[in-house]
Amino acid sequence: MLNKIKKSSKIKWALIILLSLFTIFVLFFASIYFGAWGQLPSSTELKELKQNRATEVLAKNGELIGKFYIFDRQPITYKELPTHLINALVATEDARFFEHDGIDNRSLLRVVFKSILLQDDSAGGGSTISLQLAKNIYGRKDYGTLGIVVNKFQEAIIAKRLEDIYSKQEIIRLYFNTVPFSDNTFGIESAAMKFFGKHTSEINLEEAAVLVGTLKASHSYNPRIFPERSRLRRDVVLEQMGKYGYLTEEEVQEAKQRELVLNYKSYSHDKGLAPYFREQVRKDVSKILDTLKNKDGKKFNIYRDGLSVHTTLDVKMQTLAEEALKEHLQNLQKQHEDAWGKAAPWLTNQQIVNDALKKTSAWKNLAKEGHSEAEIMKVLNKEHPTELFNYEGTETKNVSTRDSVAHYLKFLNAGMLAVTPETGAVQAWVGGVNFQHFQYDHVSQSKRQVGSTFKPFVYTAALENGIEPCEYFSAREVTYADGWTPSNSGGEDEDPHMNYNLKEALSQSMNTIAVKVLMETGIENVVNQAKAMGITSDLPKVPSIALGTASLNLTELTEAYTPFVNEGKTSQAFYITKIEDGEGNILAEFKPEISDNRSISETNRKIMIEMMKATVNEGTATRLRSTYGLRNDIAGKTGTTQNNKDGWFVGITPKLLAVTWVGSDDHRIGFRNTYIGQGANSALPVFAKLMQKMNSDPEFNEITQARFTPLSAETKEMMDCDPEKRDGFFKRLFGSGDKDETEESKKEEKKEKKGFFKRLFGGKDKN
Repeated sequence: MLNKIKKSSKIKWALIILLSLFTIFVLFFASIYFGAWGQLPSSTELKELKQNRATEVLAKNGELIGKFYIFDRQPITYKELPTHLINALVATEDARFFEHDGIDNRSLLRVVFKSILLQDDSAGGGSTISLQLAKNIYGRKDYGTLGIVVNKFQEAIIAKRLEDIYSKQEIIRLYFNTVPFSDNTFGIESAAMKFFGKHTSEINLEEAAVLVGTLKASHSYNPRIFPERSRLRRDVVLEQMGKYGYLTEEEVQEAKQRELVLNYKSYSHDKGLAPYFREQVRKDVSKILDTLKNKDGKKFNIYRDGLSVHTTLDVKMQTLAEEALKEHLQNLQKQHEDAWGKAAPWLTNQQIVNDALKKTSAWKNLAKEGHSEAEIMKVLNKEHPTELFNYEGTETKNVSTRDSVAHYLKFLNAGMLAVTPETGAVQAWVGGVNFQHFQYDHVSQSKRQVGSTFKPFVYTAALENGIEPCEYFSAREVTYADGWTPSNSGGEDEDPHMNYNLKEALSQSMNTIAVKVLMETGIENVVNQAKAMGITSDLPKVPSIALGTASLNLTELTEAYTPFVNEGKTSQAFYITKIEDGEGNILAEFKPEISDNRSISETNRKIMIEMMKATVNEGTATRLRSTYGLRNDIAGKTGTTQNNKDGWFVGITPKLLAVTWVGSDDHRIGFRNTYIGQGANSALPVFAKLMQKMNSDPEFNEITQARFTPLSAETKEMMDCDPEKRDGFFKRLFGSGDKDETEESKKEEKKEKKGFFKRLFGGKDKN
């Protein structure tokens, strides 16, 4: 009897304990269900699921060239998911997906008995696609020691609600749109584009298996970092598909024999195609969105709202432009360093290095902490592993911050903008040699002296103010009021008694004549002409402006050249055509901005084109013909600034206008000599290489085979004169006859006459 009582008592206490545990479990579950551990999404919220979506930047043909995102995610529809992709997911992650209601009880029991009781690692994890979807959308929070249990229960509740609201197809779609892949990529569309350069609908069986394989461990099976490991994981996915009847054994073995081939395309901010352009688009779109509101009355978010930004950029031309610039700058960099040798400013000029050092974040942070200059210098002179850019590839070296700054000071940089002159539509935009290491954009941000590329504005103003193209000007040097005496690059070889017409003077880029043409035309008239053509920067009203001493932005210089090939009208550079929301609704639309009025008469426009064609055919830009073998219709203008600080080239074809600048970011570092630094050597080759590449591609025939309109008989007659002529005996003896000569040049005339008599009677003429 006593034993029975004891046994009954044990059963009673066991039941009490079990009931208590069950009650605790129910209360614990209820606390989770009713939000004591954090509010769970309601059915209403789940019906209106909206995930952060990346904003896409699209080229003119709709091709994706970049994204703005916090998480790289781009949702797609169920119809865009290939059957073999869905099968790969189900076979690998949740074989009973179409049979359970969000929780696979059979799998859970298997996990409990095999994994926990029998310690069998092959039992699997029991997680369903619906449970994973809940985790993907809402993530996991840290609840201390009970965290894993709380999170699992929360996911189970959300999974059940999802199954009640959505069909199996919709859950598959939501899963693929939210699941994280390798390289911080969210969603199958972003992953397919990043790793294979394809839309999801285009990926094949093996590619689908690779991507599904990464879901087990996105870093460990990253096909970019661990290709062999990823291939082995792919094969496991293929075997799973065979195991569950989605593939035959023959299909499995055949697919396993294929190589893993990636077509990796990074859409990160500082890599990929056109990074400088994309950054400019980001800035502009952000400003535009500040003026717009969504249907809820809130501002759009460029990183979250999945917008589509359509641009004018030509992907192929941009690719060729980047290639051309890199090929030439890599060559030019070697010339630059070899020419300077051990005398290089970045090695010998401590002031330049110190000034650059003080602009670094390292210096500024130490200064904010109150350290003295000596203390900061001591810290920044300590060596540490540093990644350094080189054209051959980045390398890690043990160098100090100071050494690193000196290393980057040696690099030349560049900018190139190519537009359709009729509309201003940007076709290619290269803001520098490497965005990751040089983020300053030389297309939109930099202002540099433009050198002789300003001369066409001087000559245009001259024509517009009545100077004839066959009017002759002396090449002789003249000293102006401030003691400034411009000279030509030909130096002593030039005959001071030779006179040249406008075409010859411009094509040979004669400085002395450019200033004389400016003075005869009137500085005010030249400035007004440049402004009318699109120059927006302040222009100094001094004689040296004829030689391009004004500092201009590359974009405005490009715009100011458009009238030469756009019927005298200025086209503003434009590159965003429209912005759409995630549903394809147009939020903003943009059209070309072209001036209503001509800034040049049609006759003078054609004369200027003819004069700049001469620059290419027989003047300072003949390398386009002789070195690069270009036979296209091209007009152009080279430019080199004082002390070889900047090299410029403007390339003009009937259908494309491209402007290139090359130089050092620190204006105190120029080219060692004119041979290397002149625009014909530093900037022109970028345009030349681009044209060579475009000539080889029939897709650009409309541009490369375009021809300038022939001159009319009347205009030909206006330009029908000898390019040069000498002064007559008495003209040389008694005066040059230059119309623009002022009081400043009288001393030069006297010297010349004095020199004549010395030569006549045997004296030495220093002039």
